[in-house]
Amino acid sequence: MGSIGYARVSTLEQNADLQHAALTVAGCSRIFTDHGVSGTRASRPELDKLLDHLRAGDEVVVWKLDRLGRNTRNLLALIDDLEQRGVHFRSVTEGISTTGPMGRAMLTVMSAFAQLERDQLAERTRAGMAIAAEHGRKAGRREITAEHAKVKRARELKAQGLAPADIGKIIGASRATVYRYLSLEGGAP
Repeated sequence: MGSIGYARVSTLEQNADLQHAALTVAGCSRIFTDHGVSGTRASRPELDKLLDHLRAGDEVVVWKLDRLGRNTRNLLALIDDLEQRGVHFRSVTEGISTTGPMGRAMLTVMSAFAQLERDQLAERTRAGMAIAAEHGRKAGRREITAEHAKVKRARELKAQGLAPADIGKIIGASRATVYRYLSLEGGAP
């Protein structure tokens, strides 16, 4: 019987350190973390493990509501399932807990606003992409070619005998990015 945390970051480049710190301060004895898993996916491996691990009397703690549910309906269904199993829920940032009727009401309202925020963000993103397309621009990252300044600099530094990790520090890129730069159009890592 204890507080068990759940953290999630959407991409592999992100880290969950902030969430872990908040969950530790909130008294979580164990934290399950999904890395590189979008909240829109129905199956999240660590969340599934957390749900299997829970016992009546436990409390699931998240940093923010949007870390747990894909949308309002999903979030409320998940919390209903927890309550049916005798498990409480708490969100640290929003200060919401399902231990009382007011907490449950606030949870419903807050999750609706979180869903509204996600929907508006998606709508703005689609609108921006449509405008960009009208002006002949493509969405997403620009393609990096062998002629890019950072690629050239990475190759120069590699020729001087520097390791990819050191090159990354100099040019402001990850080691994986340096390897990608060095492999463009025949460059050897």
